[in-house]
Amino acid sequence: MKKFIPLFLIALFPYSLISQNTFVKDSLDKYVNREMQKWQIPGVAVAIVKDGKVIVSKGYGVKDLDKKEKTDENTLFQIASNSKAFTATSLALLQYQKRMSLDDKVQKWMKEFKLYNDYVSSTVTIRDLLCHRIGFETFQSDMLNWGCTLSRKEIISKMKSVVPVYGFREKYGYCNSAFLTAGEIIPLVTDTSWDDFLKYNFFIPLKMNRTSTTWDKINSDNNACLPYTLVNGQLVKMPFVNIDNLGPAASINSCVKDLSNWLLMQLDSGRFEGKRIFPFEVLKATRQSQMIVRDNSNPLFPSKHFQTYGLGWFMEDYNGKKIIYHNGGANGFVTTTCFIPELNLGITVLTNTDANDLYTALRLQIIDAFMNLPYKNYSSIYYKNFSVATKIQDDEIKGWREIVAKKNNPPMDLKSFEGSYINSVYGTITINSGVAVINDPDAKYQSKLAIYFSHHPQLIGVLEYMENNTFLCTYSDPEYGVKKILFAVVGGKVKSVTVTVNDFIDFMPYEFTKE
Repeated sequence: MKKFIPLFLIALFPYSLISQNTFVKDSLDKYVNREMQKWQIPGVAVAIVKDGKVIVSKGYGVKDLDKKEKTDENTLFQIASNSKAFTATSLALLQYQKRMSLDDKVQKWMKEFKLYNDYVSSTVTIRDLLCHRIGFETFQSDMLNWGCTLSRKEIISKMKSVVPVYGFREKYGYCNSAFLTAGEIIPLVTDTSWDDFLKYNFFIPLKMNRTSTTWDKINSDNNACLPYTLVNGQLVKMPFVNIDNLGPAASINSCVKDLSNWLLMQLDSGRFEGKRIFPFEVLKATRQSQMIVRDNSNPLFPSKHFQTYGLGWFMEDYNGKKIIYHNGGANGFVTTTCFIPELNLGITVLTNTDANDLYTALRLQIIDAFMNLPYKNYSSIYYKNFSVATKIQDDEIKGWREIVAKKNNPPMDLKSFEGSYINSVYGTITINSGVAVINDPDAKYQSKLAIYFSHHPQLIGVLEYMENNTFLCTYSDPEYGVKKILFAVVGGKVKSVTVTVNDFIDFMPYEFTKE
């Protein structure tokens, strides 16, 4: 017998019975499985906490397309920049304990710390590092930092060579090396490494038994999702990127079961299972807006008016509520954690390809359900935009390959382009003759030149001549993309080469001068 909802109940509770029960309780599995196919995502894990309870904690799909092992609530993912909230909370805790202040000058604790400008070097505070206002453009210098062989100390030292795009405290610019620097103040204050500080202050008391901070932990774990990306529309399996040297900014591995405990603590004012883990003052310090990220409305979300950054958290208004969240992206993973104190609601979504927006769309879908808003398929909206952007990029690369296929002759012998090139931020690259192997089935043309990167020994950039001293560079790691690079030639001699990579690694071009 069918059950009908009386009309007067629908009038009183227009979506509470329909939206929450139908979508989260009845339609979530169908939605996730359907949209995973659309986005070609092998594995997804989702957790929802509401009113102090975990109401969803589960995996979908598989960890590995070859072995077909199922993803579950304990499956590990690299959660990347979701690590930042743990680092910021650690420093807020130390401030509460009066062991340091967020407004301490960085040089008080790290005397050797320097940025490009002497005044900024002596003025910048720990708070500045934690809210992305030191003047760097978003991702600036990450071409050097991401997946490199440098130590944490060496990455911090390189910051003094970066010429900032903005003035100090002028504008928000997302900066991984700044968060690394902030996290490395923890051992200077406590004589305990960032990794161990998190283990004993977060992971153990919150029963985050599967969570860790190092590459070797996820690389050797039997229940970890493998990372994938899309190359020419096809899924390609990749190795786990080693980002231990960016630890405080990006290196946590976790699962939705563990992250549920993190969210429960956030929503219970610092308590977990009835026990005080953090004073609420510590959490509130991380949730105070420090920098404006965006101050305009979005046609898709007319109820959003601004977005700010606190300490390790993004914050925005949505339908009259404050949303607190962070996303994370590593090679083959995009993830999100989110909570809404006014709804006593927390959400985490973890995925194992980096070519999807389902992780964000699903978060929004769940929020709308609990806000009793009319249903929109955000995944379909995002996928349409993704498809358009992908086609534009693919058509551009296709056009570049057509120029390569013309086999134009360079203005000088290829030997003239060989040699060592240096950039003050990155260091040295070497360009040599020889055919390099690349992971791209569409790269059908043999290369006579290749770029080798001193701090990324696993990375090769295969060069094929186009025209006007421009080469097509196809990187051996598909994360870095396919890019045009230009050699500057003065008086018949090669002076420099300008190198770029995919925007989600680094927006900036880097000029390397021939030695």
